[in-house]
Formats: sequence, C-alpha cells, structure tokens
Amino acid sequence: MEPKWLEWAKQIQSIAQAGKAYANNDFDMERYEALQQLSVEIMVHHTYTDQSIIKELFANETGYATPKADIRSVVFRDGKLLMVQEKSDGAWALPGGWGDIGLTPSEVAVKEVKEEAGFDVQPVKLIGVLDKKCHPHPPSPYHVYKILIQCEIIGGEASESIETSAVGFFSEDDLPPLSIGRNTESQINLAFRHLHKTDEPGYLD
Repeated sequence: MEPKWLEWAKQIQSIAQAGKAYANNDFDMERYEALQQLSVEIMVHHTYTDQSIIKELFANETGYATPKADIRSVVFRDGKLLMVQEKSDGAWALPGGWGDIGLTPSEVAVKEVKEEAGFDVQPVKLIGVLDKKCHPHPPSPYHVYKILIQCEIIGGEASESIETSAVGFFSEDDLPPLSIGRNTESQINLAFRHLHKTDEPGYLD
C-alpha cells in the first residue's frame, strides 16, 4: 500500500546500511555512503522535509537493517476497548510503542498500558503480527512490524501520562478519531473479532 518511491528508498537505505556495516575497504564504504545519500535525497524530494531531519530519522542507524517492532496492547472492559488520546496529534490509539531492549513483547505491552493509561494488566493472547506496509497507514520511513497483544486488567485506575491527554473505553460502533499512524479501523475491528470469538486465529502480515 505504500508508494513505490518509499519502498525503493527504504530498500536502498537498507542495502547501504548493511553494506557500511560489513564493508572492508574505503572504496566500498564510499559506494555505500553514496547509496545512503541517494535514499535520503529521494525522501527529501518526495516529503519536502529538511535533509538534516531525514538523515536523523531515516539514515542514522548502523549495522544490519531490521524492521522495528511497534507493540500495541488490546484491553477490553465490559465489551469496550481501551484507547488513549495521543498528545502528539489529538487522536486515539491502543496503548503501545516501540519495543524496548531487554524486555519481552509481553513485558512491553504491560509497561505501555501502565505508563499511558494507568492500568495494571496481564497478557493473555497474541492477536497478530502485522507488517505496517500491508495496512492503510500513512507512509513511514521505517519498516515496522506491529504486534497486537490482548491483555486483561488486574488493577490500577485510568490516568493520563506525558504522552496521553485522555483515557477511554469505546465500543466497536462508536470509535473516536483514530491516530492512523498507530492503528487503523481494520486493526481495531480485528481486535473486536478476538473479543467476540475467543478461538479466532492469530493474524499474520
């Protein structure tokens, strides 16, 4: 679903990043640095974003390039889905964020709910592992796997955080404006399918 120019830019960046990690002479290093600069210029041309920002967000990593993991917690109470209002865009999302080094996906899911919504939860089910490029998200400079983990509330109470301005529970037919960079309506519908059908299989890609 992402535009071809973005797909190509990310592939070039990935090749350049891996090449720089394993290059064993200055000539190869120069070639891979030229490729990386090309990927940055493609992003700048199509996004009208300052080159320094693109380099910081898009071409600042080293080593073999791998997808990022965005972990989202699916929490129901009385048939309604827990969501938080993001301060960054004013829209609503499942609690979650990037995976943390040293924590398992389940531990990240628990941590994010506590930090963003105030509730203590325990993981109960993997809903799916989704490739962001296969879903109707806005274009992203990163290749992202979204991991949806269903959790149940065991304590705590609703509270805001430095990243969220409100906490709420919503029914499937009364959803708030979604932060589609973080979650889409089809992904929310997937979450509700697991509420209504406990033997719903995990979703892949």
